[in-house]
Amino acid sequence: MSGSGSGPSTGSSSPKRVYLDYNATTPLAPEVIKAVEQSMHDAWGNPSSAHEEGARARAVINQARDDVARMIGALPQDVLFMSGGTEANNVVLHCAVTHFRKWCLSQESPIYHHLRPHIITTKVEHDAVKLPLTHRYSIEADVTYLGVENLPEAVLESIRPSTCLITVMLANNETGIMFSVAHIGRLLAEVNKKRDNEGLFKVLLHTDAAQAIGKVPVDVTDLNIDYLTIVGHKYYGPRIGALYIRGLGHKTPVYPLFYGGGQERGYRPGTENTPMIAGLGRASLLVHNNVQDYYASMKKTRNYMERQLKKVFGNQVKINCVDPCIPSDPEACSVPPRGPKQQHFIFPRLPNTSSVSFYYRQVTGPDILRHCRLVQASCGAACHAHTDNQSILEASGVCSFHASRTIRLSLGRDTTMEEIDLAIQDIKQAIEKLIGRSV
Repeated sequence: MSGSGSGPSTGSSSPKRVYLDYNATTPLAPEVIKAVEQSMHDAWGNPSSAHEEGARARAVINQARDDVARMIGALPQDVLFMSGGTEANNVVLHCAVTHFRKWCLSQESPIYHHLRPHIITTKVEHDAVKLPLTHRYSIEADVTYLGVENLPEAVLESIRPSTCLITVMLANNETGIMFSVAHIGRLLAEVNKKRDNEGLFKVLLHTDAAQAIGKVPVDVTDLNIDYLTIVGHKYYGPRIGALYIRGLGHKTPVYPLFYGGGQERGYRPGTENTPMIAGLGRASLLVHNNVQDYYASMKKTRNYMERQLKKVFGNQVKINCVDPCIPSDPEACSVPPRGPKQQHFIFPRLPNTSSVSFYYRQVTGPDILRHCRLVQASCGAACHAHTDNQSILEASGVCSFHASRTIRLSLGRDTTMEEIDLAIQDIKQAIEKLIGRSV
């Protein structure tokens, strides 16, 4: 498959490792490596320079911007390159709060001059959204954290006169569930029409699309959003990112997070990292050309994996956010069901992600992974390795019993069914060690 790349290799003398942590990061696609290397050789000039070497680097950056924009159905002039998703998310929060303050000060009535900005988000956002809200904006802004159920309606019900931003991720990195951002966007457009007539601030909409891009088609017009975060290393690109801003600078506000040179039209100063931008562009081109194939292949393999898990473990295994759970009664939920499980599928899911838990009381997710010989996976987000992954699962409707016994298995473009078979047998032997008997 074009632009797929293989998982990390351990050499011919080592046991075959099965990498199932593609939501944490992906290897560079061969085409991306080639684009990065070519840029390092041929486009090493400073893109701001007027001479030929500068023009060559500028052309590479412009082509990459075109390719990123094409991938999400955007205009190239609405794309800014960033160091990664964390910076992009922080820029969005900064832009929304700064613009709201400026708007308040521009109003004639003094009741607006000291109005605190209000932000709506969810309890399952990435730390790159959650922690800035907790640490930087906790004093100067009001924040509403919503659960994942009834999300579009709950968002609308939470809007206040002082609301300046709604930020809801497109897909969750731990569970794989996808959120109805497009529905929120359509409803918010109607709300903003009324707010405009009432002289109120236009509520801005942001989605962190880090986990969705490269796995499902993403189109900014369909989503009807103002900001969208892009992260290269989640879709076989380099560790760099971009931020889409609808009608950058005239329809949607943008303010620099820091100041320096005039790069990226002055909105993101600092000499551009041309090789990494070239790699991001090539990764985006691969997604644009192949995303439907990627989706179909990963979904087929993921479905096979879940069938095999249930074949091996029977009613002792549970697919989080698909199989029923009782968050309010973890003790009752700890009893394996008798007979066929009644699925309560609510959310669409990413095609590559299974959040899997087990009913064995003697095991925990970290225990299972420590005893695996071949499987390389996580209990949740790699970025949250030093925080509480269980909180995201519990906020997603998973009871505490199963949250502590969860492993996240996230597949790549080239994950094979043979690798899945190896992984399941490896998980089986790990659990058998922990419980002291055959499963």
